[in-house]
Amino acid sequence: MPEPLDTDVAIVGAGVVGCAIARELTRFELRVTLLEAGPDVGAGTSKANTALLHTGFDAKPGTLEARLLARGYELLGEYAERVGIPVERTGALLVAWNDEQLAELPGIVERARANGSTDLREVGVDELYRREPHLGPGARGGLEVPREGLVCPFTTPLAYATEAVLAGCDLRRSSPVSSVSRMERGGFRLELPGGALSARYLVNAAGLHSDELDRMLGHDRFTVTPRRGELIVFDKLARPLVSQIVLAVPTKVTKGVLIAPTVFGNVMLGPTAEDLERKDDTESTRSGIDYLRAEGARIMPELLEHEVTAVYAGLRAATEHPDYQLTVHAPEGYACVGGIRSTGLSASMAIAEHVRDELGAGGMPLEPKPAATAEFRMPNIGEAFERPYQRRELIERDPEYGSIVCFCERVTHGEVRDALEATVPATDLDGLRRRTRAHMGRCQGFFCGAELAARLDESAR
Repeated sequence: MPEPLDTDVAIVGAGVVGCAIARELTRFELRVTLLEAGPDVGAGTSKANTALLHTGFDAKPGTLEARLLARGYELLGEYAERVGIPVERTGALLVAWNDEQLAELPGIVERARANGSTDLREVGVDELYRREPHLGPGARGGLEVPREGLVCPFTTPLAYATEAVLAGCDLRRSSPVSSVSRMERGGFRLELPGGALSARYLVNAAGLHSDELDRMLGHDRFTVTPRRGELIVFDKLARPLVSQIVLAVPTKVTKGVLIAPTVFGNVMLGPTAEDLERKDDTESTRSGIDYLRAEGARIMPELLEHEVTAVYAGLRAATEHPDYQLTVHAPEGYACVGGIRSTGLSASMAIAEHVRDELGAGGMPLEPKPAATAEFRMPNIGEAFERPYQRRELIERDPEYGSIVCFCERVTHGEVRDALEATVPATDLDGLRRRTRAHMGRCQGFFCGAELAARLDESAR
């Protein structure tokens, strides 16, 4: 008899989409292994997202992306409320700055209606400036997009991964896949640093490297071109300048430069859109920052009078195709989830549903587990909600929640301890930052960095 397979499903890539798929499949009687090349989940493209809870109003009608965005928006909104992912329902204004952009607005409304977003409304110049008085001069009109919002890009993949692990998922971090091949008896063999892993089903959610993994299995359907998006994060004192997301009229290449609040209480300006060759080039550039500052001076001049807290860049998995490259070869048990751009955060739960349904239709057994996963809540790192240092009853029970380690972001020793002892614990400074907000404030870790490093060393012993 052939030796049993190591796992039922191997998912390659623990970004927001891979984690969402792991969460979905662990709801069934399946052994699920989630493989991540890096040291943490959600630490690649997912952490540098523009963090919009996007309705998909401007997606190309009839595409898979449009359908999954509409579904994902509803699913993630409900899930976030249930498990404590910070969400703010700010709404958005899409602003036209010239006659050409103004002429695009009716087409955007028509496209939105085709995508099921029927609540867009044209806004005149007077109303634009009444609602966002700090806009720069020259706006010609715009659209109100009332259901757009903000979502935490850090907590979302962590919540998915936490639920998956609680349900029995085997999460393996620092486990890059060097090669993958089909086995004669069916299934797949993946080569990892610690040895081979065999799986009946394979889900390719490798993000920037999804095309490479796809080619290992003999396909040549798309090529990922990393598209760098640089962003500037302004100090929290800038937050009163903008009450909602200020969107640009999109082009064929990019959604344009936006100005938006963040769930952490800052204001974000960006992104750029530059196609690159290297898939690891996340450096910020002088030209990119200069371009963003020029756009910021035009859109909201007063914003540039405020201090910059941070600049960062993320890489989006752009391809030569206008839609997601999501193909499921159900009979052999292979799902390729490629070309998922920045909208993947909002669509993540719907993408997971789609993969589940397609693999299930091809024979994957989907027997629900008899017992639901234990209830859990993610630690709140959103500025619009009560944080641990503000909760007297919590501090009385555990004084660690009243002891501040990061004064810029009001992060307590109790939160750092919890992040190091979590179901999916932090293993480095970046992981602590994404779980607690420590190290992401004005001083960028100058005050708290040494103590955080010491806590990490202590937890690793």
